[in-house]
Order: sequence, then C-alpha cells, then structure tokens
Amino acid sequence: MKKKFFSLLIAFTMAVSLLTGCADDEWIEDEYYGEDSDDEESEDEYEEDYEETETPPSTADGVKGLSMSVNNNSGELTIDRMSLSLGDNKTDDNTWTIFVYICGTDLESDNSAGTGDLDEMMQASPSDNVRFIVETGGTNQWNNDNVDCEKLQRFLIQNGEMTVVDEKSLDNMGSKDTLSDFLSWGVETYPSEHMGLILWNHGGGSITGVCFDEMHNSDSIDLMELDTALYDCAGKSGRKFDFIGFDACLMGTIETANILATYADYMYGSEESEPGSGWDYNAIGSFLAEDSDADGAELGKVVCDSFLESCEREGDSDITTLSVTDLSKMDMLLTEFNTFAKNMYESDNSGLAEIVREIREADNFGGNNKSEGYTNMVDVGGIVSGCSSYVEGSDAVLAALKDAVVYKVSGSTHPDAMGLSMYYPLSVQGSNELSLFSKVSVSPYYVSFVDRQNKTGATDESLDDYNDDQWFSEDGEWEWGEAEDDGHWDYCDDYQQTGESQFITFAANPDVNDEGVFGFTLDEDGINNAAGVSALVYELAEDGQNLIELGETIDISGDWETGVFTDNFDGYWLSLPDGQNLAIYPAEKTEEYIIYTSPILLNGEETNLRMKQEYDSGEIVIEGAWSGIDDSGAADKNIVKIKNGDIVTPTYYSIDMNGNDIGEYTGLEYTVSGQLEIVYNLMEAGSYQYSFCIDDIYGDYYATDYVEFTVSGDGEITF
Repeated sequence: MKKKFFSLLIAFTMAVSLLTGCADDEWIEDEYYGEDSDDEESEDEYEEDYEETETPPSTADGVKGLSMSVNNNSGELTIDRMSLSLGDNKTDDNTWTIFVYICGTDLESDNSAGTGDLDEMMQASPSDNVRFIVETGGTNQWNNDNVDCEKLQRFLIQNGEMTVVDEKSLDNMGSKDTLSDFLSWGVETYPSEHMGLILWNHGGGSITGVCFDEMHNSDSIDLMELDTALYDCAGKSGRKFDFIGFDACLMGTIETANILATYADYMYGSEESEPGSGWDYNAIGSFLAEDSDADGAELGKVVCDSFLESCEREGDSDITTLSVTDLSKMDMLLTEFNTFAKNMYESDNSGLAEIVREIREADNFGGNNKSEGYTNMVDVGGIVSGCSSYVEGSDAVLAALKDAVVYKVSGSTHPDAMGLSMYYPLSVQGSNELSLFSKVSVSPYYVSFVDRQNKTGATDESLDDYNDDQWFSEDGEWEWGEAEDDGHWDYCDDYQQTGESQFITFAANPDVNDEGVFGFTLDEDGINNAAGVSALVYELAEDGQNLIELGETIDISGDWETGVFTDNFDGYWLSLPDGQNLAIYPAEKTEEYIIYTSPILLNGEETNLRMKQEYDSGEIVIEGAWSGIDDSGAADKNIVKIKNGDIVTPTYYSIDMNGNDIGEYTGLEYTVSGQLEIVYNLMEAGSYQYSFCIDDIYGDYYATDYVEFTVSGDGEITF
C-alpha cells in the first residue's frame, strides 16, 4: 500500500486547512444572534443604569469596573480598574466557599454530567472549612431526585450532604440578572475568607460566552453581560474572588481574562473544548479540606492536574487544555499586546500575507472547519510568535504571557498551547460577531488589523484607503467597550465570496502539464495576496448532474518563494469498511499526527466522526463523534464513543457543475460490528474531479476549474 505521510506532513505545513474560502462558499449570516431569544437584553443594555442595586464603587465612566483607553497620537494604553477592598464581609475563618453556577442544558438532560459533579462534591473529604454553594437550572431534566428542573434551586453541599437553602421561580440562566442575583445573594449569605466562582456549562469563547440555557432558546451570558453581573456583585461585597473558573469549553481567552482581572485574583479556563467529564470536584473539595490555607494558584494547579487525570481515565485527554492565569499580571500583558498590535497594524502591507499565513497556522481551538463550525479562537502565543519575524514587540508579549499564565496542562494535540486564546476571524460569521468582537477586543489596533482585511475584501476600498478613525473620538481617544456605531460592520452582511478572487493572479495559469501534473504559478501580486492553498476532491453523483464533495486533501507541493504549486495526490482516501469514501476535513495537526473530521449521521443524528492518523505508521485511531459548534455558538463537550451496533451514515456536501451549493447528499447506512475501523486505501477505480482553492488574505478565494483525474485498477493516478 502506497502512503505519502512525509509529503503529507510537509504539505500540511504549507497548505491551509482552516479554509475561510473554499470550505465556506460565503460569509455566513450570523446564526448566533436571532430574534427568538427570551432574554431581550441588547448590546446597548450593557451600559444600563444601576438604580435597582446598591451603587458600586465609581469607575472612569460610572458604569463598568474597567476603563481602558488608548491615545491615538501616542498609542499608549491606559487601564483603570475599580478598587476592591476586603469589604466588611471578609472573614478570617479559614473557610473556602465555592459558588457553582450549574446551567445544566443537554449536558445534564442527555448525559447526567451535572448530577455526576454534584455527586463528586458530596464525595469530597469532609470539612467544616469547605462548602460548595450551587445554583441549578437551565435544563429540561435533572437525572436525580434532589434537583427540580422547574425551579432555580440553591444548595449547600458540605460534609457529604446536599441541602436546599433557597428556591426561586425558574428563570433564564443565560441572563446576567440571574447570575448577578445568585452572586449577590451568595456573598451576603455565605461570607468567608476565600471565595471562588465556577461557571458550569457549554462555552463558546470570547464572542458567544458561557451558560447556554436550553430552556430559553440557548441564550448565553456574553462577556459584557458577565462584566455587568460581576460588577453588581462587587458593588455589594467590595471584594474580589480568589478565582473565577469555567468548567466549560473555550473560555480561557485574553478577552475573558481582561474582564475578570477586575474581579478575581486568578482565572481557570480552557482554550480548547472540554471533554464531557469536566472538572474533578472530589479532588477540588478534598484538597481544600486538607489545606484550607491554599491560595488560588495552589488550588488552580490541583484543578488542572485532576482535570487532565480524569480526561486520561476517560480516554479524552488528547485535546485537553486548562490553565491558571494570574490576573494581577494582565495589565502588563495587555499593554505589551497593544504595542505589538499597533506595530502589526502599521507594518508594511507587503508583508501582510506572511503575517496572515502565520496566524492561520497558529494553534486554534473548537473545530474551525467546514464540518464542525467555527469558534475563531486562536492561541495568543501562536499568533504573536508566528508574527515575530515581521512585527516588533513579540518578545515582550510572549514574556508577559508566560508571566501571567502561572500553570497549564495540555494533551498531545496542543503541546504548544500557551494558556490563553483570542479572537481571530478564521471564518467571519456576520456583522454581529464582529461588532461584539470590537467591543471586547483588548486593542483598537488589533480591531483595525482585522477590519482592514475584511473591508478590503468586501468593498471597493484598498488597503491604503483604510483608516482607523472610527475607533477614536475627535480627541483621538479609544475607550474600551464603546465601539463604533454598530452599523460599521454591515458591509460584511451582504458580501458573498465569489470563488474568483481578483487578488489571486498567476504567472502560469492552472493547467495539467505534459507529465500529467496539475499545478499553477502565482505571480508576485498573487503571492502577496494569498493566504493559503488547498484542494477539494469530488465524485460524480448517480444522477450524473451534480458533484459530491469528498473533502479536502492536503497532499500538495508548494513554495511561497516561487509561487509554484502542484498536486501531490496519490489517490488514497479514508473510507468505511464497506468502501464508502468519507468526506474528510483536517481539524488539528501535530508533528506526529493529523486529526480529520467527517460529517456523518450516528444512529440518525447529525454529528462528526473524528479520526487521528499517525504520520509514520499510518495507523488510524477513531476518537469518537463530536457535534462541533451549534447554531447558538456553543461547543459540544461530549465526544461520543462509537459502539458495536451503532449505525454510521456518511453525509456529504453537494454542488452542481457550476459550483453552486445544492444541499447535502446522504450515503448508505453502515452497521458497526465489533470495533469500527477506518480504511486508508486507494480510491475505487473510476473518474473524479479535483479543484485547487487559493484563499486570499481578504476573505475571498479563487477556485480553479475542475480537472478530471482517473484512478486505474492498478493504482495509477492520471490527470
């Protein structure tokens, strides 16, 4: 069997697996912010009056606990945070109170994850100095006899017992008001020397936030709402939490840490999706029972280590990440990043393509491909270090990042993850997403860097036409959280990718040469405007009129110096044991292996099969089925193992001969017998179609004409 794993590895480094172009035929109109949400709080309500609560300590603008500003003349970042003293309810009782906000959703109703964690809290070593105060809601079913899904309930868990201490009418746990009410009640009712807060649920990263309530149209608490809820609580308690953590996916971000730095000493958060087993509350409670003098950093190490160990026991440790961030170090990190972002924005545009390619090659989290959806969360260290050859100031950012992230763990998929991610639009999901990004971004120059690329691709403006005046007042001041008129981003809503990017130009047009090799050569402008090269493979549908997409191949040879790219395709593909080719899309890659994802129906339910292929041995390991990112922007926590008797049905995207999407194509049902095995074999003899996709740096792409290739019975590939 012929395999080209060495060339595949080289090709992956060169090619782009996170397509902003060919994987998505247009910028998708945002699905995250529909009109059906029961929580009618708009972004404008973020700056609501606080007349219904006690007046919090004053801040620069009288509204938030954080004021950040940049003077456009000097480029200097100024940060002012509300001053939090110990407060009257700070005690010296050596007691830890951990508030846990459990929005159960399908994690509980389908998998009893909330019930399992409540049991772990009760199993922790007994101690009068450790207590969990839990609020429950947000799910249509609790799988235990203690919790009522028709109410918001509050429990005291201590010394192995779980007691109801308060009940309220069912309300939206995706609302800042519900969180604020719980915290304000909690810190007043259970004051203690040490306090922590855990937000338990699905997470979606810096844009969609955390705590998606399935009883309220999956409404969630975004970062601005989280700021408001914590501000309300701080106004009553006058003190910080020892830590704020997220037993949820994707919330270990620089934008989140910036918010929390006002309200806590440490943040615990994962850059990546969290496996469904979540944190180990037995380990957390038992550690504090033995050492109630521990600080947030010491506890954070236990949270990380025990989480990784629990994931290893469940066989879900590969993608695991979790980090502890010292929030007192955030202002230095933000200051250094703002300087770096200014240099990146003001750098010579001739190097922009190299910068974009490096960012897109950086470690990213939460799927970010056609099959699984996009979170657009990318490792901060990966972005900065990737740009270090082109942008000044990277060393200072990396030093500040390492200083801030005091502990972290990660599995084999993310060995280089540096502890905090940030938003970068690998695939733009609409104006609402970008508008929220501009409000929570930690630097106006980073917003300008992102906006300039998008606007150049979507309008008639050129890079040189762009200016960043919209972020600054007449006095040249940028204020955090007070972004431009929301209408600024409307330019992207009506934009559709053409597949014929004007920025991709050739010295030699795509063609098949005399030796049967398909390739092309970019000219100098094409090289300076190209973000990545990939290729899609198709087979003809039974009707003979449409094409079935078999997915993306990374078996390409290319050189960015010369602009010469050719296919390096050997005709091997991943398939089910019955011979059905799967539609495969790269999701993650390391130095040892690549993870592919494939859309399937598992027992009739839409999901994605995740497969890990080793470069050296070619071994294929099935990680399980993962649903990816849902319409609300939440990342699924559960990787479902494939079992004997499961029915796997491959699904495919389908297009007509003109490249227009016509929906999905469903393959044949395959019943798993014993353990599912994925085959990597030569494709069945016949004719197929192949097209290069060349992404530009502005959000569009160039798709070459389809070229037919044939696979012969003896394994010969002919274009």
